[in-house]
Amino acid sequence: MGFEKHDLDFALVPAGLLLLSSYHAWLLYRIKRHPTTTVIGLNALNREIWVDTMMADGIKNGVLAVQTLRNNIMASTLLASTAITLSSIIGMLIGSSGSGGAAAAIIYGDDSRMGVSVKYFAILVCFLIAFLFNVQSIRYYSHVSFLINVHPGKPGKGHSKCYVSQALNRASYFWSLGLRAFYFSFPLFLWTFGPIPMFLCCCIMIFTLYFLDIATA
Repeated sequence: MGFEKHDLDFALVPAGLLLLSSYHAWLLYRIKRHPTTTVIGLNALNREIWVDTMMADGIKNGVLAVQTLRNNIMASTLLASTAITLSSIIGMLIGSSGSGGAAAAIIYGDDSRMGVSVKYFAILVCFLIAFLFNVQSIRYYSHVSFLINVHPGKPGKGHSKCYVSQALNRASYFWSLGLRAFYFSFPLFLWTFGPIPMFLCCCIMIFTLYFLDIATA
């Protein structure tokens, strides 16, 4: 029983996904234990300072705060709209997917109808997750846009600056997760051309994300 080309999918695809998952597990550990060494951790700390600054003088900084939050809402809305549009396109491709022809000739891997459907379905799930994360980001940004201009109440009443900072950081975390889902779609898309491009994309992506996620200064 010899090695067949579709066996590459069972070797390289799990290996690539394991590499990406391991990197993000390591990144999560760094964010939790050493936040100042990561861009996400530093941004979270700076957002807390920003909230404290904006709420210190709501009359003076209220318009600036709302405009800043509105820009973030627009960014999340754009990503959410893109994700749901791409999901619709992938859904149509799943319905018309097939094997054989010129496309199968350039794919060194599983090119069966079932294999093609699985690949498109994986991309579809990725975009749907991105959509859900960005919707949650919009939800939290909308909450913060109201809370940022409300003067903190007395102990036990109203809300605190810490609560607003937590809501703002959650909005940003959901936005980052939605963006990561888009990142994950790149190797999954290249998987449609075979497991080798997919695995190489995973390796290049980890190398690139490391320089984007780690604070060197």
